[in-house]
Amino acid sequence: MTVGDSSWPEHQSLRRRDQAGQPVESRSVVALVGRTDELELIDSLLGGQSRIGRSLLLRGDPGVGKTALLDAAAVRAEAVGMRVLRVSGAEFEAEIEFSALHQLLDPLREHADRLAGHHRDALQRVFDLAPGSSPDPLVITAVLALLREVAAECPVLMIADDVEWIDRASATVLGFAARRFGDDRVSFLAAARAGAGGFVAQVRLPEWELRPLAEEPATMLLDAAWPGLAPAVRRRVLAEAAGNPLVLRELPAALTERQRRGQEPLPTLLPLNRRLQARLASEMQPLPPSTRRLLLLAALEPDASLAVLRTAAQGHADIDDLAPAQEVELMRVDAVTGGVSFSHPLIRSAIVQNSSPGERRAAHQALADALAHEPTLRAWHLAGAATGPDEAVARALEEAALSAWWRRNPPHAEARGGQEGAISARRRRGTSAVVAALMRAAELSPHPAVRSRRLVDAAVFANITGQLDQVPRLLADAGQASDTRSGVVFAVTAYLLSNSEGDLDSAHRLLVRAFDEVTDTAEATDQEANAILYALMVVGIYAARPEPWELLKSALDRFDPEAVTPFRLCLDAFTDPARTSDAVRDGLARAFASLPAHAPPWQVVPLAFAAAAVDAVSDYRHLFREMIDRERADGVIITVVVGLLMLCVDAYVRGHWDEAEELAREGLDLAAAHGYRLLCGQLRFELARIAAHRGNLELAQTLIDEISTWAAPRGIGITNACIRHLRAINALAQGDYEEAYIQAAQIDPPGAMTPGVPGRWAVLDLVEAAVRSGRAHEARAHVAAAQQVGNARISPNTALITAGAAALAADDDEAGALFDAALALPAAARCPFVQARIQLAYGERLRRNRDTARARLYLRAALDTLDGLGAQPWLRRARHELRATGLADTTRPDTQTVSLTAQERQIAELAATGLTNKQIAQRLFLSHRTVGAHLHRLFPKLGITSRSALRDALATITPDENGRAPQPGSHAEDHDGQRSSSARHR
Repeated sequence: MTVGDSSWPEHQSLRRRDQAGQPVESRSVVALVGRTDELELIDSLLGGQSRIGRSLLLRGDPGVGKTALLDAAAVRAEAVGMRVLRVSGAEFEAEIEFSALHQLLDPLREHADRLAGHHRDALQRVFDLAPGSSPDPLVITAVLALLREVAAECPVLMIADDVEWIDRASATVLGFAARRFGDDRVSFLAAARAGAGGFVAQVRLPEWELRPLAEEPATMLLDAAWPGLAPAVRRRVLAEAAGNPLVLRELPAALTERQRRGQEPLPTLLPLNRRLQARLASEMQPLPPSTRRLLLLAALEPDASLAVLRTAAQGHADIDDLAPAQEVELMRVDAVTGGVSFSHPLIRSAIVQNSSPGERRAAHQALADALAHEPTLRAWHLAGAATGPDEAVARALEEAALSAWWRRNPPHAEARGGQEGAISARRRRGTSAVVAALMRAAELSPHPAVRSRRLVDAAVFANITGQLDQVPRLLADAGQASDTRSGVVFAVTAYLLSNSEGDLDSAHRLLVRAFDEVTDTAEATDQEANAILYALMVVGIYAARPEPWELLKSALDRFDPEAVTPFRLCLDAFTDPARTSDAVRDGLARAFASLPAHAPPWQVVPLAFAAAAVDAVSDYRHLFREMIDRERADGVIITVVVGLLMLCVDAYVRGHWDEAEELAREGLDLAAAHGYRLLCGQLRFELARIAAHRGNLELAQTLIDEISTWAAPRGIGITNACIRHLRAINALAQGDYEEAYIQAAQIDPPGAMTPGVPGRWAVLDLVEAAVRSGRAHEARAHVAAAQQVGNARISPNTALITAGAAALAADDDEAGALFDAALALPAAARCPFVQARIQLAYGERLRRNRDTARARLYLRAALDTLDGLGAQPWLRRARHELRATGLADTTRPDTQTVSLTAQERQIAELAATGLTNKQIAQRLFLSHRTVGAHLHRLFPKLGITSRSALRDALATITPDENGRAPQPGSHAEDHDGQRSSSARHR
């Protein structure tokens, strides 16, 4: 039996809802995602092969999926011919003797007639719910006899749900029986809430804790139940649900259609529908009023310590009043730090939703008084206590939020609430909270012009915190007040159009208007100026034409040079890199050295792109890593995505392709989730480039199609150039040099090169394609053009590419010296793939000229590097050339010696049957991206380039005694003296 096989019941139709919350029919999807271990355990229980015996108790929080697993067990049992008996405990029946046993055994009345008379009489008491001594040993033995009688015909599965509410008499009988099934063909599966007593306290059964779903299966479940949620709403629901399946399915139902679509903001505490409210609040009703008062205070201020709660309670409650809530595990108090936390994020919502508006306002006011020493928190609670417009409160909230943005790491956070409190405090002071604070301040603003200004400011922060879906509504709500800062409105709109729509032409026109509006830069606020300059920089980079850069240059001339250094460096690096590269590098060193720890994106991102433009990312790799970790916690999503992109580009150049893939996939997931579609194209380019170089042409083509579908109709200059570059690489990998030349020549025509990106990176590709397709004249013309524009002066990397291209295009009498000069460049060791391609071309040239001994040296060096990278198309060429010299390639035998993990093998076998990535993902409870990533790595391992070759490739692998392919021998080391990640994985 294979867990996850579509014949099993977890693949059942999941009722889906439309955006209005109405159920609609859906295709079959995996309903019990993320429960592979539990289903395997149940299967072993049903088959009598479990190490723990024939009984099992599932424990878990409400809504975690206990009943769903019991349902799956019932269907699985019936599918293999078992008889299923079920009972579900109910609170109102807990005092009725034998009520649960009656429900469980009633279907077996006819079998009772076959028993001995004294057993029939004992069971009649159960069937009739007749009073008597309890527990009666005769009833116990009669139940055992009945179950054994039925099991003689077919195996039996007894299922008991909510066993904490089973009556005591039934619990005694079932507990006695469950421990004595032994070799009988009877299994017992029960479920109870975490911390429940009753039956659970009487009967000690083997237990399995049912934990919340992990992130990936939780995401699959939410997407199946509620497709089409706005990205920000989807992220919020996933965070609030904390892996609880019931919450994942029910929480969006309590939102309005506009909220689900992202057209209206979500409240601080998400509303709960009746089912969720009943589940989460059932244990709050019996609590004393003083306990509920303290819980409301703690729910409204999740960072509150016991000292703050004591002050806010104002004598109406004491800290000891929290004990009843702790006993039922609603919340916990850290004995060391005094921090208060809830057992589930939505407990807060349930507590607040159970209170009246007056109680909430009073609690907010009490917390504001208790937190007078913390302006940010005090401002939030004053806003919560407000009943109407109040400029003083609005100003306090705005100032606190912006102050928190500029600090973004208040020293008192760690001291007040321990680690958990500190994390929560930083989250609330993160940039996403700045947007919420400015929106609330706008609501409290009595003056329309001030309200409009605050909404525009919120839109600025929404653009950099991954809340792009909020920007149109914020700008629309800002209205057209007479003194609205139209310049920054145009800039924010332009940035949104660039990132989410790719409409660079409209964005450029808006930015022209923005600078027309800002007639006096001395009076422009920093935020206004930076918003305009930042948006213009983005348009310049991606449009890849001079007009936006000319506008940016004109704009920068109107500002203090020191204030706009990052933008100036980026402008020079992209528009005149050959002449300014040294100055840019010096400027980057000074700028990065003086950069504050929590620099805003309009300082960091221009520096990052400038560093990439002059190939200087390696110099600041450690800073980018620190920045990613820091800004991820603060919620500055744009900085995180750009940082991941920069590290990916650097890892690719240095030959750490596995690392580059991981960084690109992480960045792509983040950019796609938050709507940064321009950056999605760049990250897909990095993945496609590695896939093509490794010979995974199917994946490369899929990624090229994804990029092209969105970017080509929009005329995004740099992305369209990247698409042509990818097509050229793909053609080179297949030996189609004619097509490679056609594609590369569309980036920069031979002899007419510009020093832009990615033209400078495509020089070697175009020259090689030209030489191999019989266009030696065009190859030399392009080398001359690259030299004339100063390509070699931009960076050591471009110097290596240009030198290698020159050697490749040269005549035989000049080539040797040029190849030697190229390989002697310092960048050669830092760019292993380019180095290996030059070595390969040199070895090929030497072999053709019958210098076999020297040819072998360069071909062997190229082969070792290409093998470590997994660059299969070029590796095959190197092997062919080496064999042509008369030297066999001994780095790898002809038989497959790759090692596949169990999951890789499983994915490969399913793909070989013709299943799509999405179908495989559903079978194995994975995301389709994860499946694609595994196949991406599998193709080079197996030496294939398409799915159609999988079956034959798998047949050549001989598993060892552990079901794995034998381990390979040693591999070449990379230039840092460490085995490359590619080699380690093979």
